[in-house]
Amino acid sequence: MSTYAIGDLQGCHAEFAALLERIAFDPRHDRLWLVGDLVNRGPGSLDCLRAVKALGDSTRVVLGNHDLHLLAVAWADAPLKRSDTLQPILDADDRDALLDWLRRQPLLVQDAALDAVMVHAGLPPHWSVAQAAEHAAEAEAVLRGDAVGDFLAAMYGNSPARWSENLEGIERLRVIVNTFTRMRFIAADGTLDFAAKEGLDSGPEGFAPWFTYPRQDDPRIVFGHWAALQGETPDARVRALALDTGCVWGSELTAIDLESGERYVEPAHSRH
Repeated sequence: MSTYAIGDLQGCHAEFAALLERIAFDPRHDRLWLVGDLVNRGPGSLDCLRAVKALGDSTRVVLGNHDLHLLAVAWADAPLKRSDTLQPILDADDRDALLDWLRRQPLLVQDAALDAVMVHAGLPPHWSVAQAAEHAAEAEAVLRGDAVGDFLAAMYGNSPARWSENLEGIERLRVIVNTFTRMRFIAADGTLDFAAKEGLDSGPEGFAPWFTYPRQDDPRIVFGHWAALQGETPDARVRALALDTGCVWGSELTAIDLESGERYVEPAHSRH
């Protein structure tokens, strides 16, 4: 049995299917981790959702910012953006089953036997794994509950930009979700920057990539979200495995065997 983690699909269904074939993935024996952003910008978002849901218990998924955007469009009437490729999901006969399944996916997955934690954007240095799991559970409970629409309607925003245990209500939930799904650069005091999205040197003064700060614990962190890294985390002070290698931008889709460390790539079939 092998456990494979795969980077952001973003609707790249053809490449996803080819990568599963490349690694000879067998859901009867193997396990699959997906780092979020299953949908959007690529042409096969509906097919990606259907394929991942059909894999059942063999697969673990964490929610990414594009997945949450889809839920906000569906549950809170958030507007579609020009670059969105979500309409086929919204028009599908099985949309309700797919969206209900999606909103029940976690923000964090931990496996002690694999010595690995999976999140979409990252794990901030000021949260231990135990604290991060507690905060993830807070937001997950709301997403799975009857007030999901109210939360998704108020989810968007960059403020507050810094975590505090004193935060309550929507401000607390917004920081939690932003941290798990949008974080790239962070200041030493925990303040998040949401503007810089390019390489390691693109952050504002006083900010650094989240994985360059030392931690009190030492988890192996599997994450996506940051395509500009192209799978590399130079100068990392923590064990961080970057898996978003920009398939939707014409680069490649990446998988890593979490037991052996071997990487596999499927080149983008076209620039989406």
